[in-house]
Amino acid sequence: MAKSDPRERQEAATAALVERLGLGEPPHLIQALTHPSYANEVPEAADNQRLEFLGDAVLGLCVSEMLMAAFEHVDEGSLTVMRASLVNTRALAEAARTLELPAALRLGRGADAAGERHRTNVLADAMEAVLGAVYVDFGVEAARQIARRVVGEAFDSLVQNGGIERDPKSRLQELLQAEGFDTPVYEVVGAEGPPHARRFTVRVTVPRGDGEPRHAEGEGRSKKLAEKAAARCALELLAEP
Repeated sequence: MAKSDPRERQEAATAALVERLGLGEPPHLIQALTHPSYANEVPEAADNQRLEFLGDAVLGLCVSEMLMAAFEHVDEGSLTVMRASLVNTRALAEAARTLELPAALRLGRGADAAGERHRTNVLADAMEAVLGAVYVDFGVEAARQIARRVVGEAFDSLVQNGGIERDPKSRLQELLQAEGFDTPVYEVVGAEGPPHARRFTVRVTVPRGDGEPRHAEGEGRSKKLAEKAAARCALELLAEP
């Protein structure tokens, strides 16, 4: 029995993905599944980067709506931290794997041979692009359905636990480690006031995907409290586009 060729396997995987999405086939789905390496080899093919850009914003909106509805009396800062805990590369990649999206990706030969098909950042980008395609082709309600599937289990856990109650330093470290980065570095950059009313300022440095680190500062009556405040600010900063 002859084996199917790669194109046939990819078409079958795409059809299976459409079925799992349960929305009908988005006209922009093929573009959403096209890695830039494929577009470099096939000039007439459009890559998924623009849809990824849109999908990132759509996911942020949908998750923000979910949090607003679930936590009616939680302030903006806490909502931002919770959103950051839900919308991250690891969660997106895991959703892509659950949907068996990797088999449907279109990659260049070199990228495919190098294992790009299964890399977390590639899958996360493709998942965002698929969400962008769903939004363009079917509207915001369909996008909400897909966003709910992306963050579902983590969101349910968050609701059951009553929101983020854990130490922001722990959350920041877990978030960075999930993205493959090193532990954040804290540094005391200021101390003011008399000994009985000392106020410390701490700066935390966190890495970014493009290699340019970000800095966030926090204040507190002790170094420990200032570090927590800095970590909280860093989580809010990482939630920004």
